[in-house]
Amino acid sequence: MRLHLFFLALLFFFSFSFCQSGQLSTNAEISVLTVGQGDNLNDAFGHSAFRVKDRNSGLDIVYGYGRYDFNTPNFYLKFVQGKLNYLMGKRKFSDFFELYRYYDRTIQEQKLNLSQDQKQRLYNYLINNYKPENRAYLYDFFYDNCATKLRDVTNVTSNSTITYPEISEEDKKTFRELIHEEVGHNTWGSFGIDIALGSLIDKKATKEEQLFLPKYIFESFKNVSLNEKPLVKSSNTIYKSRYGTAYKTNFFVSPIFIVSLIAILIIFITFKDNKNSKRTKWLDVLLFSISGLIGVLLLLLWFCTDHTTTGYNYNLLWAFPINLFALIQFFNKTQKKWFGGYLKFLAIMLALMSMHWIIGVQVFAIGFLPLLIALIIRYTYLIKYYKTT
Repeated sequence: MRLHLFFLALLFFFSFSFCQSGQLSTNAEISVLTVGQGDNLNDAFGHSAFRVKDRNSGLDIVYGYGRYDFNTPNFYLKFVQGKLNYLMGKRKFSDFFELYRYYDRTIQEQKLNLSQDQKQRLYNYLINNYKPENRAYLYDFFYDNCATKLRDVTNVTSNSTITYPEISEEDKKTFRELIHEEVGHNTWGSFGIDIALGSLIDKKATKEEQLFLPKYIFESFKNVSLNEKPLVKSSNTIYKSRYGTAYKTNFFVSPIFIVSLIAILIIFITFKDNKNSKRTKWLDVLLFSISGLIGVLLLLLWFCTDHTTTGYNYNLLWAFPINLFALIQFFNKTQKKWFGGYLKFLAIMLALMSMHWIIGVQVFAIGFLPLLIALIIRYTYLIKYYKTT
């Protein structure tokens, strides 16, 4: 009996040592896990991770990218500046599964068709990447996120470049279109994204660039080859969402509904002012203040951060920072002569914005359209008002 227990203990010791050494057995499997959408903006794009499973050693762990530490000094400032380091994470598969089952998010698995050498190389890479000195990296939503990391790690460790076939011109989508696939057109998430991110995301994404979205990692890996063999040897759904979790907004609290109410109010006050030959000061002060503040924020995102996609933002054509200085004119009994010209300039900027939208230089938030119409009407009235007073 003692001898039997001794051999069991010895076997456990060697199995544990084998696992800790990072050496995979020939029965080991490496998979890509794709997690479906959640019901908030942070989870709207899904998630991707590697699963390393080796029954011989009892190993079953998940490595993923895209975590962050709220205890990081100046966390929010670094996040806004685009200087926040994200972290590689590691957890038991059972914990990973229970987390996403709790939030009712679909989990799909693709077992990779790798040689033993390629499996070992990939696992060694993950072990090394998870070391404290290596696990932090500078996150980029489009080019260095949880999904693109899987693409890049697979390329590097397979010892062979995986070629992603080009897509036809008519099937290409812009980065913004790809975002809208996940968050919709009429949600507050897409509204904020369409205001904060500039025209750089209105360029067409290549097949490989589309892989910043987890669902495109899943679809692409199904159809690519490695050394003339399919990269994925089998796929299965580990957990299927029961309620179809997705990021969405109720129409009656959506941007286009709320902004339409605001636009109707602006137009109503403008027509009332026109009828009574007067000007509602508080409305103009509010419009100039809000548009000016948003303009300052957009300039800061463009020139004072490391974000790669906040530049060349033509929302500045309506959110004009100089409005903060020009609004002083609304408090003067007599307006300066230049102010009438400035109002015409703002109207021209709105016309340019419309032109940029029509020809596709930059696509703006669909929820902003009612406000654009209201601003054109308001500025046109103000030009007329100051011309006759």
